[in-house]
Amino acid sequence: MKNVFITGVSRGLGYGLAVHFLKNQYHVFGVSRNPPAGDSHAICDHPAFHFHPLDLSDLSSLEKNFSRILHSWKNGHDFANPEFVVLNAGILGRVDDLKNTSVEDIQRIMDVNVWANKILLDVLLADDFQMDGQVIAVSSGVSVSGTRGWAGYGLSKATLNMMIKLYAAEKPEVHFTALSPGLIDTAMQDYLCGYPHPETFPAAIRLRAARGTADMPDPMEAGKKIASRLRDLTGYPSGSYVDIREMN
Repeated sequence: MKNVFITGVSRGLGYGLAVHFLKNQYHVFGVSRNPPAGDSHAICDHPAFHFHPLDLSDLSSLEKNFSRILHSWKNGHDFANPEFVVLNAGILGRVDDLKNTSVEDIQRIMDVNVWANKILLDVLLADDFQMDGQVIAVSSGVSVSGTRGWAGYGLSKATLNMMIKLYAAEKPEVHFTALSPGLIDTAMQDYLCGYPHPETFPAAIRLRAARGTADMPDPMEAGKKIASRLRDLTGYPSGSYVDIREMN
C-alpha cells in the first residue's frame, strides 16, 4: 500500500494533490481545519481517503492531537512510512509593508507556517513511525525574493526553508525539500489580485496578468503537475529550496 500524508487538504493545492494521489492508487491521509467541500470528486467518500480535522494554529495541543490521529490511523488503516509527506497548509496574513505589520501578526503566521510544521515533523520522525521517504514543505518564491509587501508571509517561508535544511542535516535517511510550487489560482489569489494599492505591492500587477493563463493553473492542474515531479526532487541535495518553475 502506497501512503501519502498531506496537510491543508480542504481546498487549494492540498485538495488538488489529494485528488491526484487517489486517482493513482495511493492511500491519502489528510488533515485540515475543515473537511473538503463536497463536489464532483467526492473525495470524502473515497475508501482510500482518510481525513481528520486538525487545527494547526492550536500549538498548545497540536502534538497531542496529531499523535492521537497518527496512532488511530496506524491501528485502523495501516498508516506506515508514507512515501511523501506534503506540508502544504499555510496562511498568508495581510499584505503590507513590514513597518506596518505587528509582531503579533507575524507570530500568528509563523505559528502556522513554521512552528506547526515543526511539531508535525517531530511526531512523524519519531521512532514509532520509522519514516524514510520524502518530506516536501510548500514554500514560496517570496522566501528568497524579498519583494515588498509580503511581510510576515515572506519571513515565515524563509524560516521554513532553513528549518527544512536543518532537518535534512539531522535526518539523512529522509529526503527533505522546501518546494516553491509557482503560481496557483486559489482563493488566496482573490485577495492578492484584488489588492487596492499595486503601486506599493508590485507583485499584484504580475499576479493579475497571470490569472486565467497557463502561468497560473487551477489547483487540480497544479496538483497533478507537482505530484508528477516529487520523485525528481531527490535529484537535489536533501534540504534544498527548489522552485518547480526552474526544474529541468
